[in-house]
Amino acid sequence: AGDKAIDFKLKNIDGNYVSLADFPDAKGFIVIFTCNHCPYSVAYEDRIIELDKKFKPLGYPVIAINPNDPEIQPQDGFEEMKTRAAEKGFTFPYLFDEGQKVYPVYGANRTPHVFLLQSENGTNKVMYVGAIDDNYQDETAVKEKYVENAVNALIVGRKPDPNFTKAIGCTIKKKN
Repeated sequence: AGDKAIDFKLKNIDGNYVSLADFPDAKGFIVIFTCNHCPYSVAYEDRIIELDKKFKPLGYPVIAINPNDPEIQPQDGFEEMKTRAAEKGFTFPYLFDEGQKVYPVYGANRTPHVFLLQSENGTNKVMYVGAIDDNYQDETAVKEKYVENAVNALIVGRKPDPNFTKAIGCTIKKKN
Protein backbone atom coordinates (compact mmCIF):
# COMPACT_ATOMS: atom_id res chain seq x y z
CA ALA A 1 0.00 0.00 0.00
CA GLY A 2 1.08 3.58 -0.62
CA ASP A 3 2.47 2.83 -4.07
CA LYS A 4 1.36 4.76 -7.11
CA ALA A 5 -0.96 2.69 -9.29
CA ILE A 6 -0.38 2.76 -13.03
CA ASP A 7 -3.27 3.50 -15.33
CA PHE A 8 -4.14 1.06 -18.09
CA LYS A 9 -6.25 0.88 -21.23
CA LEU A 10 -7.99 -2.47 -21.49
CA LYS A 11 -10.87 -3.81 -23.56
CA ASN A 12 -14.21 -3.99 -21.79
CA ILE A 13 -16.83 -6.62 -22.59
CA ASP A 14 -18.75 -4.02 -24.65
CA GLY A 15 -15.73 -3.64 -26.96
CA ASN A 16 -14.76 -0.19 -25.67
CA TYR A 17 -11.40 0.44 -24.03
CA VAL A 18 -11.47 1.60 -20.42
CA SER A 19 -8.86 3.38 -18.33
CA LEU A 20 -8.94 4.97 -14.88
CA ALA A 21 -8.61 8.37 -16.55
CA ASP A 22 -12.11 7.83 -18.00
CA PHE A 23 -13.49 8.48 -14.50
CA PRO A 24 -12.33 12.02 -13.66
CA ASP A 25 -14.91 12.40 -10.87
CA ALA A 26 -13.97 9.19 -9.07
CA LYS A 27 -12.47 9.53 -5.60
CA GLY A 28 -10.85 6.14 -6.07
CA PHE A 29 -11.33 2.68 -7.50
CA ILE A 30 -11.95 -0.84 -6.28
CA VAL A 31 -9.80 -2.70 -8.82
CA ILE A 32 -10.46 -6.44 -8.63
CA PHE A 33 -8.51 -9.02 -10.60
CA THR A 34 -11.02 -11.84 -11.07
CA CYS A 35 -12.20 -14.34 -13.67
CA ASN A 36 -14.99 -16.67 -14.80
CA HIS A 37 -13.83 -20.14 -13.88
CA CYS A 38 -12.17 -19.86 -10.47
CA PRO A 39 -14.51 -21.10 -7.70
CA TYR A 40 -13.27 -18.32 -5.39
CA SER A 41 -14.12 -15.68 -7.98
CA VAL A 42 -17.52 -17.26 -8.58
CA ALA A 43 -18.21 -17.31 -4.83
CA TYR A 44 -17.52 -13.56 -4.66
CA GLU A 45 -19.47 -12.41 -7.75
CA ASP A 46 -22.56 -11.27 -5.85
CA ARG A 47 -20.42 -9.53 -3.23
CA ILE A 48 -18.48 -7.71 -5.97
CA ILE A 49 -21.76 -6.50 -7.49
CA GLU A 50 -22.82 -5.32 -4.01
CA LEU A 51 -19.54 -3.43 -3.52
CA ASP A 52 -20.13 -1.61 -6.79
CA LYS A 53 -23.75 -0.79 -5.91
CA LYS A 54 -22.74 0.51 -2.51
CA PHE A 55 -19.61 2.48 -3.36
CA LYS A 56 -19.97 3.64 -6.98
CA PRO A 57 -22.45 6.37 -5.88
CA LEU A 58 -19.91 7.43 -3.23
CA GLY A 59 -17.14 7.80 -5.81
CA TYR A 60 -15.45 4.39 -5.60
CA PRO A 61 -16.53 2.26 -8.57
CA VAL A 62 -15.50 -1.36 -9.09
CA ILE A 63 -13.24 -2.10 -12.07
CA ALA A 64 -12.92 -5.86 -12.66
CA ILE A 65 -10.00 -7.21 -14.69
CA ASN A 66 -9.58 -10.78 -15.95
CA PRO A 67 -5.82 -11.50 -15.89
CA ASN A 68 -5.92 -15.10 -17.12
CA ASP A 69 -4.54 -16.38 -20.43
CA PRO A 70 -7.48 -17.95 -22.30
CA GLU A 71 -5.14 -20.36 -24.09
CA ILE A 72 -4.33 -21.87 -20.70
CA GLN A 73 -7.88 -21.49 -19.31
CA PRO A 74 -10.42 -21.35 -22.19
CA GLN A 75 -13.30 -20.58 -19.81
CA ASP A 76 -11.68 -17.18 -19.27
CA GLY A 77 -11.80 -16.10 -22.91
CA PHE A 78 -13.27 -12.75 -23.96
CA GLU A 79 -16.55 -14.21 -25.32
CA GLU A 80 -16.98 -16.20 -22.10
CA MET A 81 -16.45 -13.01 -20.10
CA LYS A 82 -19.27 -11.31 -22.04
CA THR A 83 -21.61 -14.21 -21.37
CA ARG A 84 -20.77 -14.32 -17.67
CA ALA A 85 -21.21 -10.57 -17.18
CA ALA A 86 -24.60 -10.67 -18.92
CA GLU A 87 -25.76 -13.69 -16.90
CA LYS A 88 -24.75 -12.12 -13.60
CA GLY A 89 -25.78 -8.57 -14.48
CA PHE A 90 -22.38 -7.00 -13.81
CA THR A 91 -22.82 -3.26 -13.17
CA PHE A 92 -19.13 -2.48 -13.65
CA PRO A 93 -16.49 -2.75 -16.38
CA TYR A 94 -15.10 -6.26 -16.83
CA LEU A 95 -11.80 -5.80 -18.63
CA PHE A 96 -9.54 -8.27 -20.37
CA ASP A 97 -5.82 -8.02 -19.55
CA GLU A 98 -4.79 -8.90 -23.08
CA GLY A 99 -1.17 -10.04 -23.22
CA GLN A 100 -1.14 -10.07 -19.41
CA LYS A 101 0.58 -6.70 -19.13
CA VAL A 102 -1.32 -5.12 -16.24
CA TYR A 103 -1.63 -7.66 -13.44
CA PRO A 104 2.16 -8.15 -12.96
CA VAL A 105 2.66 -4.39 -12.57
CA TYR A 106 0.01 -4.33 -9.84
CA GLY A 107 1.45 -7.46 -8.25
CA ALA A 108 -1.76 -9.47 -8.44
CA ASN A 109 -1.22 -13.20 -8.08
CA ARG A 110 -4.69 -14.56 -7.27
CA THR A 111 -8.28 -14.31 -8.43
CA PRO A 112 -9.91 -12.50 -6.77
CA HIS A 113 -7.23 -9.98 -5.72
CA VAL A 114 -8.29 -6.46 -4.72
CA PHE A 115 -6.34 -3.21 -5.13
CA LEU A 116 -8.16 -0.27 -3.56
CA LEU A 117 -7.00 3.01 -5.05
CA GLN A 118 -7.40 6.59 -3.83
CA SER A 119 -7.32 9.37 -6.44
CA GLU A 120 -5.30 12.45 -5.51
CA ASN A 121 -4.33 15.20 -7.94
CA GLY A 122 -4.54 12.97 -10.99
CA THR A 123 -2.63 10.07 -9.49
CA ASN A 124 -4.00 6.90 -7.92
CA LYS A 125 -2.42 5.57 -4.76
CA VAL A 126 -2.81 1.99 -3.60
CA MET A 127 -4.45 2.12 -0.16
CA TYR A 128 -5.40 -1.52 0.42
CA VAL A 129 -4.36 -4.82 -1.16
CA GLY A 130 -5.76 -8.28 -0.56
CA ALA A 131 -8.94 -10.21 0.06
CA ILE A 132 -12.54 -8.96 -0.16
CA ASP A 133 -13.43 -10.41 3.25
CA ASP A 134 -12.50 -13.25 5.58
CA ASN A 135 -14.87 -15.98 4.36
CA TYR A 136 -15.14 -16.82 0.69
CA GLN A 137 -17.30 -19.90 1.29
CA ASP A 138 -20.11 -18.39 3.32
CA GLU A 139 -21.13 -14.76 3.04
CA THR A 140 -23.28 -15.02 6.16
CA ALA A 141 -20.27 -16.10 8.24
CA VAL A 142 -18.08 -13.14 7.28
CA LYS A 143 -16.58 -11.37 10.29
CA GLU A 144 -14.23 -8.92 8.58
CA LYS A 145 -15.35 -7.07 5.45
CA TYR A 146 -11.86 -5.90 4.52
CA VAL A 147 -12.68 -3.99 1.34
CA GLU A 148 -15.86 -2.43 2.69
CA ASN A 149 -14.06 -1.30 5.87
CA ALA A 150 -11.14 0.06 3.83
CA VAL A 151 -13.38 2.12 1.53
CA ASN A 152 -15.37 3.41 4.50
CA ALA A 153 -12.10 4.52 6.12
CA LEU A 154 -11.06 6.42 2.97
CA ILE A 155 -14.47 8.10 2.77
CA VAL A 156 -13.98 9.63 6.24
CA GLY A 157 -10.34 10.51 5.55
CA ARG A 158 -8.68 7.69 7.48
CA LYS A 159 -6.10 5.15 6.32
CA PRO A 160 -7.43 1.60 5.99
CA ASP A 161 -6.40 -0.73 8.82
CA PRO A 162 -5.45 -3.37 7.87
CA ASN A 163 -4.13 -2.07 4.54
CA PHE A 164 -2.98 -5.55 3.50
CA THR A 165 -4.46 -9.05 3.77
CA LYS A 166 -3.55 -12.30 2.06
CA ALA A 167 -5.58 -12.80 -1.11
CA ILE A 168 -7.23 -16.22 -1.09
CA GLY A 169 -8.02 -17.60 -4.52
CA CYS A 170 -6.80 -19.36 -7.65
CA THR A 171 -3.40 -18.62 -9.11
CA ILE A 172 -3.40 -16.49 -12.25
CA LYS A 173 -3.13 -18.69 -15.34
CA LYS A 174 -0.18 -17.73 -17.52
CA LYS A 175 2.04 -19.21 -20.17
CA ASN A 176 5.23 -20.59 -18.67
